[in-house]
Amino acid sequence: MATLIVIPARYPSQRYPGKPLVPLTGATGESRTLIERSWRAALEVGGDARVVVATDDGRIADAATGFGAEVVMTSDRCRNGTERCAEALDALGGGYDIVVNLQGDAPLTPPWFVEALVADLSAHPVAEVATPVLRCDGRALNGFLEDRRAGRVGGTTAVFGIDRNALYFSKEVIPYTSRDYGAAEPTPVFHHVGVYAYRPSALAAYPRWEPGPLERLEGLEQLRFLERGIHLTCVEVEARGRPFWELNNPEDVPRIEAMLTEAGLA
Repeated sequence: MATLIVIPARYPSQRYPGKPLVPLTGATGESRTLIERSWRAALEVGGDARVVVATDDGRIADAATGFGAEVVMTSDRCRNGTERCAEALDALGGGYDIVVNLQGDAPLTPPWFVEALVADLSAHPVAEVATPVLRCDGRALNGFLEDRRAGRVGGTTAVFGIDRNALYFSKEVIPYTSRDYGAAEPTPVFHHVGVYAYRPSALAAYPRWEPGPLERLEGLEQLRFLERGIHLTCVEVEARGRPFWELNNPEDVPRIEAMLTEAGLA
């Protein structure tokens, strides 16, 4: 299936202005910007996907073309990454069976996460959107809880039904659990990985909908699909020993750099 991978990136950010251009040092000691690391992660995805960076900012566009990325300029009216992906698809003229949103703040996204989404949508024509979820071990869950205790908004958690249909996503840690878990022990909490695979029809419809109350409260773009009754399926993926985290706050930089080194990523 013809696949387009879009990496949406914007410069302004309430929590971390200029985040896409933040330098991150990897295993070899080489410093690369967040957007370049996310682009390199996209290039690792199997298949013959086209990879583009979508932005409305000249600084990000210049940096991206500088390291060899294809750039699609979008408007400054996009309210989130999904709307930016929709604009990018329209600007490119369509022609794709699946569009992947690989958010520019997730350089640790393994290629098999994206490959699992594309395979799932290909095998289940009823699904309109797919997104990966990763079962937290005790170490990851404690990281979530530590962030919340410190008043930081960290990663997002997901709950879904037996059929894997998404029920809710939250920046709070859900579902509630009262017990302690060992560092490597599996927990009932799932970390939502900020990657999406869309049918082009669902992606094209998205910008026409106004954000609902849940999306506005949580600040989570995927809730617009749930509030509109769109079939969004959660695909459980495995880390295979690779650490995963998104860069949400300045405090995440040393955590991400340590994980890049642990994963052996240059």
